[in-house]
Amino acid sequence: MFPVLAFLWPTYQESGVDGVVNNVQADINTLKDKINSSQVIDRVTEEFQLLKGKLESQFGKESPNQEPPEKPDLDQPAEQTFSIFNVEIGDPRSEVEQEAGEPQRSSLNEYGVNWAAYHNDYAHFFMVAYNENDQVAALFTNQDLLASKNAITFNSVRDDVRAALGEPEKSIRKGLVNYQVQHGDEFDMYKIDGNYVTLFYDVHSENTVTAIQIIDESLEQQKKDYYTEPSDALRKGFEEQLFDLTNAARVKHGKAPLKWGDPALPTARSHSTDMAENDYFSHTNLDGQSPFDRMREDNIQFRMAGENLAAGQVSSVFAHEGLMNSAGHRENILKGGYNTLAVGVAFNDKSQPYYTETFWQK
Repeated sequence: MFPVLAFLWPTYQESGVDGVVNNVQADINTLKDKINSSQVIDRVTEEFQLLKGKLESQFGKESPNQEPPEKPDLDQPAEQTFSIFNVEIGDPRSEVEQEAGEPQRSSLNEYGVNWAAYHNDYAHFFMVAYNENDQVAALFTNQDLLASKNAITFNSVRDDVRAALGEPEKSIRKGLVNYQVQHGDEFDMYKIDGNYVTLFYDVHSENTVTAIQIIDESLEQQKKDYYTEPSDALRKGFEEQLFDLTNAARVKHGKAPLKWGDPALPTARSHSTDMAENDYFSHTNLDGQSPFDRMREDNIQFRMAGENLAAGQVSSVFAHEGLMNSAGHRENILKGGYNTLAVGVAFNDKSQPYYTETFWQK
């Protein structure tokens, strides 16, 4: 326990969170009578609200868990090795939307086409990109919507995947350049059925499959460089996709989805821009400000808050899956006490993205 909480532990044991809160509030009221500085009073009150949020998060006043979504009926793929929500590469958009309805969002991705996001309040979440003929050219999900001809499911572990599919690809050739694929233990990429299939693993759950992305080879070859040329539309797309991926992960793990937090969008974007332009990567900026300092400076009121950072990942999909495999970042993504999230993205002069997620409880 952190020092203040240890000091207040007897009060918590006696009367719970409300008792601690009331006890500290009484002390603050006494201080207000003795201190004339409004600045000191405001800061003490603000820190009290942060402590209250931490207490409520740690001792049970979080948002109640919800049941994870029921798995839909999934059929074995008809043509391809893999399908997502019974959708395969090459399927017409009309058939997809006959089953899934209209997309909840459409936003630009790194391939120069839009990810169309389908879900029901983030249950049964998957994304589809279409080609110029309105045929499925890319698929992604991080929920249990995968069916296959080789028995690979979201219950499969990495060793089983490699036993079934063999050695993953080590590079992707674009023109005269071979781009190395940095696998590690978190994902494998395979070339199957004329598609690039990336299977992501959850290192906190015995390396089981946790997400899958399928990109048609022709769409992959349209992307000439490793990093996509930045634009305002791409920045907005990465921000919205990372927000949606976070909520899909929360619902998958029985947590309520977060609301989009417009007030902190400039805060998150500004920190990403600062890191990109000044070539550093840290929660503390070059002026010594913490995430909480930056939120206060932007007049954002919060009871508890947290920040996730990522940099260099080619897309929000890879950024999110990397964050989920980092214990501290995963905790922020799945914390029940948060109810709001803003995502800010910026690019450096090499087109590499920087991602900032600002979580808070209002």
